[in-house]
Amino acid sequence: MLDVATIRNFSIISHVDHGKSTLSDRILELTGAVDPRLMREQYLDSMDIERERGITIKAQNVRVSWKGHTLHLIDTPGHVDFGYEVSRSLAACEGAVLLVDASQGIQAQTLANCYQALEHDLEIVAVLNKIDLPAADPERCAAEIEQVLGIEASTILTISAKTGEGVPELLDAIVERIPHPSGDRDAPLRSLIFDSAYDQYRGVVSSIRVMDGTLSASDRLRFMQARADHDVEEIGVRTPNPEPVSELGPGEVGYLIAGIKNVGEARSGETVTTTAHPAPEALAGYRDPKPMVFCGLFPVEGDELPDLRDALEKLRLNDASFTYEPESSQALGFGFRCGFLGLLHMEIVRERLEREFDLSLIATAPSVAYRAFLTDGAEVEVDNPSGLPEASKLDHVDEPMLQATIITPSEYTGTVMDLCQSRRAEMTRMDYLSPERVELVYSIPLAEVVVDFFDQLKSRTKGYASLDYEPGDYQTANLVKVDILINHVPVDAFSTIVHRAQAEYYGRRMAEKLRELIPRQLFDVPIQAAIGGRIISRETVKAKRKDVLAKCYGGDITRKRKLLEKQKEGKKRMKNIGRVEVPQEAFVSALRLDD
Repeated sequence: MLDVATIRNFSIISHVDHGKSTLSDRILELTGAVDPRLMREQYLDSMDIERERGITIKAQNVRVSWKGHTLHLIDTPGHVDFGYEVSRSLAACEGAVLLVDASQGIQAQTLANCYQALEHDLEIVAVLNKIDLPAADPERCAAEIEQVLGIEASTILTISAKTGEGVPELLDAIVERIPHPSGDRDAPLRSLIFDSAYDQYRGVVSSIRVMDGTLSASDRLRFMQARADHDVEEIGVRTPNPEPVSELGPGEVGYLIAGIKNVGEARSGETVTTTAHPAPEALAGYRDPKPMVFCGLFPVEGDELPDLRDALEKLRLNDASFTYEPESSQALGFGFRCGFLGLLHMEIVRERLEREFDLSLIATAPSVAYRAFLTDGAEVEVDNPSGLPEASKLDHVDEPMLQATIITPSEYTGTVMDLCQSRRAEMTRMDYLSPERVELVYSIPLAEVVVDFFDQLKSRTKGYASLDYEPGDYQTANLVKVDILINHVPVDAFSTIVHRAQAEYYGRRMAEKLRELIPRQLFDVPIQAAIGGRIISRETVKAKRKDVLAKCYGGDITRKRKLLEKQKEGKKRMKNIGRVEVPQEAFVSALRLDD
């Protein structure tokens, strides 16, 4: 068992793409944790999708040794949608390495993660990375960090995670500055689960941090929130390969396998104690993250529904931050309404379902959770446009707002303000971090951010602006539901709730798009966009014409007219009883997020 004074628990936090995973690679190399022949980039990122996109999605932990000390490193995601993973990792640490790109300086997510670390009372070691780049300007960035975060410029380290320059000094600083864990070895066991993953052969594998007491391989454990008891099958540490040990003492980080098959019993934030000497009270867990973006997921083949249900259950174990419940749609059949933390999160979950479980899925347009107030005083939460009550029963609708922080070079201030105002945003604050960079804080409706706000922000600022957001309050807005009718039948998968000012534009765009996608029938197919009973836009898919006169060579005109009249009658009858089959590709194309 380790001496508590030699343990240091820290995580690496920063904005997306500032070099967390590269720094983790260098630390693994320097401390000799990984054989140089087996070393690869993004060593701790285990999922294919992480390696392809070059982003971290799941927090990873590893134990390394440095000059007689044991360091537990937790590599965290940087993207705003995965801030929940960061908050859980910070609860298992005493310190954090705040990584800032020396060529870009402080970005929105840097601030958000730093404030999270300060809330957890962590010791912060500020580091400027990428000093090997020609565009690096460490002095300017250090002055910016001192002004914005109050960390003295003289204490900020400079490193290059790519070349390894300055990393040994960083490890020394971690040992010197970050306090060792406090914990009573003789107290009853209290340990915190900060992450869980599902292994199909061994059940739930939980990442665990021991706060007090000792966890040994022969214990029978009690999961305090789930009120369930389990025997330990294996405890161990990741170095980075799993290595079984006989016991874990206070301050140590490792993994626990207890033969748990049900995901809900080993949730993140769970406190684990022993049944023989249970702890009097549980540790403070985590706030459950609230989903902000909703969409329907439907299998392309109806008989894949049970597979989709199983896949969602298994994925929920690895990612506790999304929710799902069954729903049905006239157009798409049976599926699930899923809630996500943001758009990237939604894309990642959908891609993981398709890859890891070999499913083909249709996702409906993303929507957010509105609050509808009825004329009789009742309040209804609406996360699906088809659930919005009729206009005659509605008093008003409130929509969720975000507090969005945008950091941009000052020459793009005008174009960023223009973008925000076109999305119904209101500015609450504007600060110059330095003469070249400005921080803008806006209150903006979540529904406006969901579609393509981030892409627009990046393209208008040539990729230099960064965005961070946190949920705000609800605000009353003039919202309407736009229905799309195909051949006079409403198709619920295309309904959406939009601001009245944008309703006509949405209806016109959707009708034009569907006209191109729906194949021609033997009769005219009207495509209409409607608000309540009022049609705001219409397009027509023209009928195919069969040439009934092909067999007439010359002869009397009345014969031709008779055939054309007969064809006309047939089309009329067909139109009354005909159904338009909308092909699956049309749904997929019409609901594409990026268009």
